[in-house]
Amino acid sequence: MSFEIPDELRYMESHEWADREDGTARIGISDFAQDELGDIVFVEFPEEGEEITHDEEFGVVESIKAVSDLYSPVSGTVTATNDALLDAPELVNDDPYGEGWMLEVDLDDADELDDLLDADAYRDQIE
Repeated sequence: MSFEIPDELRYMESHEWADREDGTARIGISDFAQDELGDIVFVEFPEEGEEITHDEEFGVVESIKAVSDLYSPVSGTVTATNDALLDAPELVNDDPYGEGWMLEVDLDDADELDDLLDADAYRDQIE
């Protein structure tokens, strides 16, 4: 099976992705992760202003198959949340890298992104 894995993103082994733009990062879960989970019916994530820490749990995604913890690829302050997911969590299935994003974070340390997997390494992990 072939999954979309954008080259410009960085990935965690637990299937979260981060996209850096200046001093912020947008976070979501990969196409592979949403496919493995199946139909997503609920998401829970921190509110704006809350702190999240690299490699620690920041939320939950629930599907018809399972409930899975979400782990943060970066540390920082949540500056935006995708509130559309509260009413339409299926956006994560439909467009995990676009309309299905979860958080935007003001980065504490942009170098943390360098410790994540690049697209090639992530592809190797899931194949």
